[in-house]
Amino acid sequence: MIYARVSSKEQEKEGFSIGAQLKLLKEYSVTQGFTVAQEYVDVETAKQAGRSAFGDMVSLLRRNASARILLVEKTDRLYRNLKDWVTLDELDLEIHLVKEGVILSRDSRSSEKFMHGIKVLMAKNYIDNLSEEARKGMLEKAEQGIWPTKTPLGYRNVAGPDGKRVIEPDPEAAPIIACLFEWYAPGCISLKEAARRAADAGLKYRRSGGVVPVSTVHKILRNRLYMGEFEWKGRLYQGRHVPLVARQLWERVQGVLDGRHAKKHRHSKHAFAFSGLITCGHCGCSLVGEIKKQRYVYYHCTGYKGKCSEPYVREEVLEDRFAALLGRLTFDNEVLQWAQNAIRISHADEVREHEAAIARHQAAYDRLQSRIHCHVRRQARRSRRCRLLRPNVGTVARGAAAMPALN
Repeated sequence: MIYARVSSKEQEKEGFSIGAQLKLLKEYSVTQGFTVAQEYVDVETAKQAGRSAFGDMVSLLRRNASARILLVEKTDRLYRNLKDWVTLDELDLEIHLVKEGVILSRDSRSSEKFMHGIKVLMAKNYIDNLSEEARKGMLEKAEQGIWPTKTPLGYRNVAGPDGKRVIEPDPEAAPIIACLFEWYAPGCISLKEAARRAADAGLKYRRSGGVVPVSTVHKILRNRLYMGEFEWKGRLYQGRHVPLVARQLWERVQGVLDGRHAKKHRHSKHAFAFSGLITCGHCGCSLVGEIKKQRYVYYHCTGYKGKCSEPYVREEVLEDRFAALLGRLTFDNEVLQWAQNAIRISHADEVREHEAAIARHQAAYDRLQSRIHCHVRRQARRSRRCRLLRPNVGTVARGAAAMPALN
């Protein structure tokens, strides 16, 4: 088997292109007399991470015991982390690192395996360093008020005056996004209706041209970026970009969304066992429970991404599937001991927190009681002083009557 990978456009320019790797590996296979059964290629970018081809290759190697030779350009093309190393090591392969002139197998000398391990660690460190530098760069942009990653609908990336990539309103989508907030702010339409209006107005994904689903419309209405702010790594930043809506309009929309969310939960009459735990295998949307004939519980797809053809499923069927999955789980004594210790520690922490909370509430209660008693005593003293200073009305009247009239 042959495996090739690139992880950035820069690597393409530096000669690590997929074409160059495949050419090198095919020429090597011919000279060694190997027959290439399968080629696997992964192209990673900032927008699309992950190695689906690597996973497919590992699955085939586990199923097919006859395919045990893997050709790859060099160490850092094959591994991204230590987990990849362990995964391939367990498969008992003969790995040819063509550019490095190294062949690794179970019979390799310990010194060769040691040096290979050092190279794996160096590759891991290189990837970690790239990731760290990328995160630092994005954080620096955020602190400057520049949105640090790909733009949401309604904006597009452009080069700023200083050469840095900034965002500006998309002339096609931005007016529709602004109207979307206006439509929803009065609270008279649902998210589904808002999504329909946006689709009718021409709102669609830039690359695919697909219809924007209800779930994305909800995210748009929640996104602070459209009113000039944005959140990044748990902090709120004031953006330098042009907002699409005013702050007052955005806050009014949040009030409508929060009100509907609270109303939805307030009227919920049944707690379904699998709510929030299952997604549709067809479209990836959540499954929600529903009671039929006041006794039977069924789950169905929410259809947020469009009409879904998946049928309803009974709760009993899900219970059997979950029970079967849980029944296949096994734990050795070491794991069980670790779990028991973790539970004991967690319980002890919970007890301490509970006792601390009781102490805080008791102290607050005692302070309030003390203030109440002080207030009552002050009121009692004030009342006694008033009684002592108040004149006797009857005595004053009799004294006034006994006084001679003054001419």
